[in-house]
Formats: sequence, C-alpha cells, structure tokens
Amino acid sequence: MAAAFAKPIVAKALPGPRFDHLFFSVASVLILLLVFIGFAPTYFLAGVFRAHLPNTLIHLHGAVFSCWILLLVLQTGLVSSHRVDIHRRVGLFGFTLACFMVILGLLAGANLLVRNVAPPGVDAKTFYVIPFSEMIMFPILVLLAYRARKDPAAHKRFILIATVSLLGAAFARFHVFFLYKRILPALFTSYFILLLLAFYDLWSMHKLHRATSLGSALVIGVGLLRFPFAHTAVWQFFAAWVQSHARWLG
Repeated sequence: MAAAFAKPIVAKALPGPRFDHLFFSVASVLILLLVFIGFAPTYFLAGVFRAHLPNTLIHLHGAVFSCWILLLVLQTGLVSSHRVDIHRRVGLFGFTLACFMVILGLLAGANLLVRNVAPPGVDAKTFYVIPFSEMIMFPILVLLAYRARKDPAAHKRFILIATVSLLGAAFARFHVFFLYKRILPALFTSYFILLLLAFYDLWSMHKLHRATSLGSALVIGVGLLRFPFAHTAVWQFFAAWVQSHARWLG
C-alpha cells in the first residue's frame, strides 16, 4: 500500500546544449573585448598599421592574430544564426589562418628574444618560453578541434580553449597594478574563461565535457610547468641557440 502512495521520482531535465549558442557567442565577444582593451593604447587606437611597433613582422603578427579573434566572433555568430554551411566553409580558412599564426608566432617570439625584450624581472631567454610554448599548445588544440569538427560540442570547446591559450599577452597590457607587465598574474587571470567554461559544463551537463577537461589540463599544465622548465640548462641552451641563429629577424 505504501508503494501506491509513493511519489514518482521525476528526473530533472538538464539544460544540455540548448544554451551553447548563447554561451559561446558571449564568450567570443568577451574575448574580443578583452583583447581590444589590452591592445587598444598601443595598437588598435594607435591606428593598427600606423601603430609604432618595432618592425613589419610584429605588425603582421598583430594583424593576423587579430583576424583570429574576429573570426572566432564570426564563426560563433554563424552557428547561432544556424548558418552551419557557411561556418564550415569559413572554417577551412580558419584552419589555414591558424597554421599561418603558428609560423608568425614562432618568428615573433624569436624576434623578441633577439631584441632582448622581456617583462621587468625576467631575462629574455627565460621569457622566450612563453611565446614558444603558446605556439605548441595552440596548434595542438586547433588540430584537436579540426579532428572533432563532426562533434560540435568538442569542436567549439577546443577552439575556445585554443584562443584562451593566447590571451596572456592581452591581460599583461591591462593598466591594472597586478597585471601590467606581470606575465604570471596575467596568464593565470586569463584562465578565468576556462573556469567559466567549466561552470557552464557543470550547469548544463552536471559534468565536465572531455574537451574541456583535456584542453584545460593542457593549457594550465603547460602554464604551471613552463617557467620552472625555462630555468633549466636545457632550455637556456636552446634559447641561446635560437638567439644566435635568429639575428636576421632583429
């Protein structure tokens, strides 16, 4: 008889991917805003190609990386507008752009090393681990996104995390006392977007998506390990070798 009066257990429906369009569109616009704030004084509001940058390579680097951020906003907008057909065609351009970004990123990082550019308190050889490691993480994450192109949930997460892996430079230019030209606080601050993604996963699925777990582990793991590694003799020898063989970039 007690069973007859027992209330049926109704499973609470999870939001699932219903709000993906909103979350990833807002995240891409937020990234665009953060990049604009960081680089506005020295690049965007300085006239972009008229900005007083050290050389043509850095100008090209800035333009191509800016195109990636704009492409991120465009692609999330196309998906939200249900124009997946255009999104896929533009995605081929995005993959090519990412390859070009890696080449320019490695060249720009070597150029900084040759010019002995580094934040206060860090020597150029040690700082070189930042741009170099970013150009390792970024293509790995983009490749994972490309392989997962038929799995929209994984694809969009890998692309978002790949972009987050590049955001340290923007935060290091924020005119805030604990961020400005302080690379470690800037890098760790950029991870708040990974935290937002994790919260979104937990809210929408009650678990972390595997792409969120894998991508975030890569970005945070490399972020924690690269500075200790940069002080090893192996890295210092490698950075000195690059510095001596890349003087043509200076």
